[in-house]
Amino acid sequence: MMVTIFKDTSYLSQKAADLFVEAAQEAVQKNGRFVVALTGGSSPKQLYQLLAQAPYRDQVPWQQTYIFWGDERWVPLTDERSNGKMAKELLLDKVPVPQEQVFPMWADMEPEAYSQKYEQILRDLFKDQEPAFDLILLGMGDDGHTASLFPHTEVLQEQEKWVDAYYLKPQSMHRITLTAPLINQANRILFMTFGENKAKALYEVLEGERNPQEYPSQLIQPKQGGEIYWYVDDKAASKLEKYK
Repeated sequence: MMVTIFKDTSYLSQKAADLFVEAAQEAVQKNGRFVVALTGGSSPKQLYQLLAQAPYRDQVPWQQTYIFWGDERWVPLTDERSNGKMAKELLLDKVPVPQEQVFPMWADMEPEAYSQKYEQILRDLFKDQEPAFDLILLGMGDDGHTASLFPHTEVLQEQEKWVDAYYLKPQSMHRITLTAPLINQANRILFMTFGENKAKALYEVLEGERNPQEYPSQLIQPKQGGEIYWYVDDKAASKLEKYK
């Protein structure tokens, strides 16, 4: 695990863009394609803006890129709360990624049924290979959740499904998410975490006792050979001791 603390979120986003480009180029060179899962929230916005313009835009092999999401609120892609809408406007509409290689986590059907369909898309893509994303982007909430792996939800126990959907009572909405076992198969996982409001959770996740029911980001531990990066700002890192 690599934890890097930045004073400047602009520089953090640049380093994230560098990692994105590196992961994309390596994956295409090795496997002929780049399979990535995007994230929502505020933390990746600057990253997406960077990737949408030169020089980064011209360094990503978009024609060989397959775009998925780590999770989504179950709202139409026209809804302001949609992770897909945000990524489309900031990034995907501005780069030459083939539309048939973009897989938003929403359709006009029941969320549980679509989670099964989304999993089948992934199974068809990976076929007989290990289901390993080349890069998964993640954020972390101030409650320690990541993707739609929220504290004390049943999805935290899931071991078989790659994708799951469920109703999150505190938010009065359905969520759809990649599960922890699938995320942990990834070759690279990048957490981007900003802000003083994340400081307690970040400390608990990285340096506290193991309690993934309370801090689900602790579930994200890549299999052997996978790499996990935490890019955090100094405000989010203010309570850390070991990584300073």
